[in-house]
Order: sequence, then structure tokens, then C-alpha cells
Amino acid sequence: MKQVVQNYRSGELALLDVPAPGCKPGGVLVRSAYSLISTGTELMKVSEAGLSMVGKARSRPDQVAKVVQSVATNGVPATYRKVMGKLDSWTPLGYSLCGVVEQVGDGIDDVSVGDVVACAGNEHALHAELNWVPKNLYTRVPDGLTPRHAAFGTVGSIALQGVRRGESQLGEVALVIGLGLIGQLVVQLLAASGVRVVGVDPDPARCELAERMGAVACGDPGSPAVAASVAELTGGHGADQVYLAAGGTGNEPVELAARLSRDRGRVVDIGKCSLDLPWNAYYEKELDVRFSRSYGPGRYDPEYELEGRDYPIGYVRWTERRNLACFLDLVARGRVDVEPLVSHTADFDDAVETYRSLEDGGLKAVAVLFRYAGQAPETVAPEVTVPAVRRGPTPSARPRKASVRLAFVGAGNYASSMLLPHLTGRDGVELSTVVTTTALSAANAKRKFGFTEATTELDAALEDPSIDAVFVVTRHSSHAELTRRALLAGKAVFVEKPLALSEDELAGVLAAVEESGNDRLQVGFNRRFAPLLQEARQRFGDRTGPANLRYLVNAGRLEHGSWYLQQATQGSRFAGEGGHFIDTASRLLDADPVSVYAVATPGGEDLQVVLGYPGGSTATVSYLTNGPAGFPKETLDLMADGRALRLDDFVRASVYDGRRRWVSSRLPKARDKGQAAQLAAFVRAVRTGGPMPVPLESLAATTAATLAVRTGLASGTPVTLAAAR
Repeated sequence: MKQVVQNYRSGELALLDVPAPGCKPGGVLVRSAYSLISTGTELMKVSEAGLSMVGKARSRPDQVAKVVQSVATNGVPATYRKVMGKLDSWTPLGYSLCGVVEQVGDGIDDVSVGDVVACAGNEHALHAELNWVPKNLYTRVPDGLTPRHAAFGTVGSIALQGVRRGESQLGEVALVIGLGLIGQLVVQLLAASGVRVVGVDPDPARCELAERMGAVACGDPGSPAVAASVAELTGGHGADQVYLAAGGTGNEPVELAARLSRDRGRVVDIGKCSLDLPWNAYYEKELDVRFSRSYGPGRYDPEYELEGRDYPIGYVRWTERRNLACFLDLVARGRVDVEPLVSHTADFDDAVETYRSLEDGGLKAVAVLFRYAGQAPETVAPEVTVPAVRRGPTPSARPRKASVRLAFVGAGNYASSMLLPHLTGRDGVELSTVVTTTALSAANAKRKFGFTEATTELDAALEDPSIDAVFVVTRHSSHAELTRRALLAGKAVFVEKPLALSEDELAGVLAAVEESGNDRLQVGFNRRFAPLLQEARQRFGDRTGPANLRYLVNAGRLEHGSWYLQQATQGSRFAGEGGHFIDTASRLLDADPVSVYAVATPGGEDLQVVLGYPGGSTATVSYLTNGPAGFPKETLDLMADGRALRLDDFVRASVYDGRRRWVSSRLPKARDKGQAAQLAAFVRAVRTGGPMPVPLESLAATTAATLAVRTGLASGTPVTLAAAR
């Protein structure tokens, strides 16, 4: 079989043919499917092997002390031969993998041949095609969890044990210093536990990734923004717990930990960094310094690891093996997402080249996986990019206006029934110009709603300096282009959903924002403004843990001939309407989605869309056309922290918290889905020069998530919403 090895004396890496291990009693023989390179621990070992003898000695003073003791005991010649013999030998690499049980040893009855297991140990979960693994260093992989993700088990257990040592509690604030592989996992585990996390790393890409994974804020160690974030989250008291997940020889991490910890805070060392504790700083705050020893209790105990003697659960709740099983369960249930951490997957035959590329910086990675022979390349989740919002030149100050002059591009049924009635006769609003494709429809809109002018020429409205804002209420296929033109003309824009029907269209709109410096844009996501929704959200209150939201949409069937059915030109029905429901979910969860998974019935009319959010929250939108006509169109349930919120078709809302229940006091005379409140907020922003009602970043994220549904349906896999770099 093949195995990755290194000569510690010369630094040479090799993929050797070595004899296959036998299957001894008390363990199982596992054929590797995927193994994970620990880009921290393993690369440090690889780098040390390339140092001179003096460099090796400086990097491992503990080993130098052993050599000195050996010289005193055995003399120089014998010690030299012993040390050189050890250095000039092949040593293994790797300690985290997933594979299939190929043979079961005597005394093993918890797994069978063919079972998929995750394995741990730097002597038993090596980068090798076959490994013998003792009982307490493997665990069965939960159903539905891919081997690719289960290979993170050991590294995840290290992070999990570190979080356990920190004894985190709901509502606390943690600082994670070092956002490599372990640090990223610590961030997710803390966020899933209801802890607010601030991350520290000099790499902006890693900071950005940690924020996507649930951190409240991240920054460079020297940035004042890190200290400001901790102060803001803690009321100036400092972080409750600090996790040292950084490497290197500098003392900055422990100094930063002392500076940003609260009085009697906890400092947990997970990584291998310098620990020259500044005595005054740690003494004055009486900081509790703790070490996290690898995967958990049982580590380095031969009776536990090799002989299979478990610790009684009543005395030791979380052992190595139980930590391993717990982490896999968290990944399987979606509480921890390891896929965004995978920077590269390499065939095992390319192992040496992969290590060299990591060492020389050609491959920059958080996590790298080896894929072994017999494993078909897995379909990696596709990505939809959420374009970055860049505002370009700073616009001049916007003066307050006594009234705002509006132009409408389009005056069809929705504009005539849901928008214009709320604007006609409103104080501070002048309906200036209506633009339609036919002269008669423009004349009708002018007569009915009191526009000053009616025209079929768009340029006339865009070039009129007296017009402050343009409403785009046309068919879906024209929204992005009309919005782009209006932004470039310097107008505030209200565009009915959808903002765009493709990623290129969305990018074009945001390019217009950057080119013009004009970010005055609102999309017609009105449901977040609905009075009942707003009151219910206020009654529900803030949350600390992950939430689950269910949104059932009884969309019904369209009439024959509806232009909504013209998918080739106007996009799918969900592309046109789905942004409403995604935006509402994002508003209730106070975040933008980071992943999308969609499935459809044959024909594609009925959809189930699962949205993943930072911190482990999820939202499921069921968009169905086969329900009865008399059933409510929209029902929504939100659960978190032992509380529940229910919204019944925007006519009734209720909140439960286990002790009492709030129910909306009366039924509105008509469903209020927030159109009036949304228009009032938009007009107010235009009139006062204040910010738009919804941040542009959120509008872009909702649009990207809506577009990702199409990508997910085509691929049959989850889609990652990746922030533009």
C-alpha cells in the first residue's frame, strides 16, 4: 500500500510503497476514503524538517533537553547514534480521516465490514491507504454525512475540546485569536452555542470567512476595530473567554488576550504559540489560563487509546471518542459547516506535490483533503457570488426637500392597485411623469392618478433634473437595465422585485452604483415593513441561539396566458416572487443567507428551498401551487430559544414563550403586507437625504440567494453564497 512519509533529517517527503498493516484484536482495518491535512500542525512539522540541525534544535528545545540528559547518561557517541538514527528514518504524517471498515479484529462488535467510520490519531489515522485503528479512536459516521466531511472529525474534536475547556455560556463574548482551520471551527462551535464571537487574524480572507461562519466581527491583530468590537459587545468589560488558536513564536497573541479579556476571564490555549505570559497583565485581572489537550480525555493514555478501556460516562462525560462522535453529529445536523473550509482536494497520488505547494505558498488553504483511489470525485457545492457593493465616488450632500417628484416607469395592475393609491394625494409627494410603452395606458394613468405628464419616452424622465426618484414597475426582464440607467442618471430608484434575473444583471446594477456613486436603491420587498410582522418581531425579542423558520406559500396556479408563465424571457415564477420570502426570513433572522438548497417536483412548479444562515439558523420556504384556493396564501413559523412566533397570512400574529402568549389584539380589515409603510420609508429617505430603508448589501444578498435556487435545482446540490473577493 501507499503512505505519505517524511525524513526528519533531510526534510524529504515521499509517497512510499509499504507493507499493509495487519488487523490486530481490539481494532479495525480501515481503507481510507478521505484524509485531512492539518495545515497548521502538519505544515509546522514539514517546515521543521527542512531546517538545519541548529534550526531543529531551536524549534524543539524539549527534545534538546532529552538529548542532553541522554549524553549525561549514555555518553556522546551512543547518544549521537541514537539521535541520528531516529532523525534519519521515515516518519508518518496525518491524523484525521474517514474510510470504510475492511476487516474487524477480535473483540470488536460495534461496527461491521463495510461501515463508514471516522478515525483519529497520529499513529492510526495516517495519510495511508490502509490503517489499523483501535476501538476508542474510531466512530461510525452518521447517515447522510459524506466521507469528505467526516474526514474533519479529529480536527473538529480538537476544536470542540477547546470550546469545552472554555466553559462557554449563552450570551457570552469570545475572542478567537488565529483563524486557521482550528480557529474557524472554534468560531462555528461557539456561534452554535449562543456565544458572540470576535475573530483575529492578519489574513483578510480568513477574517471574511469567519464572519460568514458566524463571527460578529473580525480584524487584524493590530486593528483598533477588534478592541472596539469587543468593547461594544461587552459594554467595555472585555471578552469572557479567549481562545489561542494561533501558531508562531511571537508573544502577541497572549498579550492581546490579556488586553481584551475581562476581569477573571478565561484564556484557553489550543494552538502551539509562545506563552511568555506578561505577569502584571495576567495577575491584575486574575486570568484563568487553561490548556486544551488535543482531542479530549483519553489522549496520551495507552490504556484508553490502545487497549480500549473506556472511562465511565458518569465520571468523564466527553472522551476522545465521544467528542469525535459529537462533532460528526453537529456536522450531520448542519450546526457546523466544513465545506467552506475546503480550499483544495487532491488525489492521494499527488500528495508530495500538494505538501510542497502548501509549504512554498503556491497553494493557500485553510483545509486540504486527500481523495484516495476508488473514490469518485464528489460534486462540490457550486457557488453563486454575492457581488460586493462598492459605492465609488462620494456623492454630494443631499438637501432636504419639502416634497419629492416621482416618475413611474410602468403603470400596470400592480402599480395601479398596490403602489400608486398609497402615493396619490400624499403630502410631500408630486406625481410628475408616467412612462409606459403605449400612449393610451400613459394617458389613463395620468387621468386616474393625477400625473403632471404622460409619455412613452423614458429618456425624458431620466433627463429631467426636477425628478427625484424613479419607480421601475415593468415586466421582470427589464428591471435590471432600467434600474441601471436610472442610477446612472442620478435618480433614487424604487424597483419592484425582482432586481435582476441573472448574476450578470445583478453585477451590472452594482457596477452602476460604483460608477455613479449613487446607492439610492430600494427593491419592493414590502413584507418586512408589514405592521403585524414588525410588532410580532418586537414581541419575540432578541435571540442568542440558532433559529428555525418555516415559510409556507400557497402560491396557487396561474391563469392560462399569464405573462408570469413566459419563463424564457421573464424568468421562473420563483425568480420573480421568491425574493419576498427570502427577504422576510432574513429580516426575522437578522442576517443574510450563506447557502441555498432547493428541490422541485416534476415540472418544477413546487419548490422546497432551504436557506442556511450564519450561526446555524435555517429557513425553509415551501413554494407550492397545488394547494386549495381557500387556504391562506402565506403562513410563517419561527422558533428559537424556547420561543415561537407565528404569522397567519398577515391578518393574525402570535408569540409564545412557554409562560404566556401574545396574540394580535384585532384582525385588520384587510391584509397589510407593508406596501404603505415601505413607500412611506422610501419617500422619507428621498425627502430627507437619509439612508435607504434596506441596506444595499442585503438587497444584493437576497437577490443572489433567489438566483441560487436555479443553480441548485440544476446541480442537485447545495449552493454556497460566496462573498466577492
